[in-house]
Amino acid sequence: MTIPADMKAHNRQVIEEFRAAGGSAHGRPMLLLTTTGARTGTPHTAPMMFLPHGDDLLVIASNAGAPKHPDWYRNLVAHPEVTVEVEGERYQATAVVPRGAERDEIFAGVVERYPFFADHQAKAATRTIPVVVLRRLR
Repeated sequence: MTIPADMKAHNRQVIEEFRAAGGSAHGRPMLLLTTTGARTGTPHTAPMMFLPHGDDLLVIASNAGAPKHPDWYRNLVAHPEVTVEVEGERYQATAVVPRGAERDEIFAGVVERYPFFADHQAKAATRTIPVVVLRRLR
């Protein structure tokens, strides 16, 4: 996958297409995640791939193997209450970041299904790519 030169413009276009189509038109399971800015307190929406995980959803903060976590990850660590848009539905969720052996077990399962995440981890070098569990508020 080639990283677009203007990622913000690319994401705006993907978000528009996602909402117009009522879901992903990009071949992989996709959701929109709205977080609250860690510094600004303003809402930010990012499109991303997800994986089902029991009753929850997983998102991976790989940032395509960049040395820094993606902005959305820093936002949800500061404010774990998020909004999820997926499969024509919108709901509130809590973001939980598993650590240690639990994270490693979940990440191994992710890599089994999508091996490119192992490449992202290798490129990230010293940064451990976080896995985020999105738990729907009931």
